[in-house]
Amino acid sequence: MQKVNGLTADDLVALAAGVEAGKRVTVYLREPMVSLGLEAGASARVVGVDGSTVTVRPKGVDDELPFEANELNRTRSQAPTRAPAKPSTPRQSRGESTPVATPASSPAPAPEVVSSPSPKPVPAKASSRRSKESTAAVSVTVTSAGASTWTVSVSRGAKKQGKPVEVTADRVARAVRELGDDAAIAAVDGVIASAREAAQKRVAELSQELENARAALADLDGD
Repeated sequence: MQKVNGLTADDLVALAAGVEAGKRVTVYLREPMVSLGLEAGASARVVGVDGSTVTVRPKGVDDELPFEANELNRTRSQAPTRAPAKPSTPRQSRGESTPVATPASSPAPAPEVVSSPSPKPVPAKASSRRSKESTAAVSVTVTSAGASTWTVSVSRGAKKQGKPVEVTADRVARAVRELGDDAAIAAVDGVIASAREAAQKRVAELSQELENARAALADLDGD
């Protein structure tokens, strides 16, 4: 039976359930991350699961990093081990004699030495956080926070990017119309219409209170 490398679909479901229940769920890196000083088999706490992308916080690293399922193992014992390469030795076929150099009557010309450029070093496999974050899904959420207040928040994978920013209702209405999504337009227009109705009602109440105050002042002045 062939051994499965990385996390399976069942593993992803179990990890997501554990995070949702508030449990501490741990996975292990299959490959080292030299830039962060992490070895293969290093443990990492799962903080979120989005499809086949698992966001973790490796031990000793104060940051959250996204990994694909095939880059992680459920247990430390699954970490890949590489056997050292055996040096190859040439074999002499049977019946083949070892050539013996015979002296030449005249010295052979010295072989011409041709200098060749040194091979360029091959860069190590990039495993920086930036390349991982570029594959994480980005979510933009617009939320109605009051009668006339809206907020916009951005998340990359399971990690929030900054704090929510307040925007006005007219900017939200223009944005959803640019997107052209009928459901979003109807939802935003409904909230704005309710807020407008409440504001008009409040204006009418304040106007009536102002008229009552003016009448009371006129009675006091004897007009």
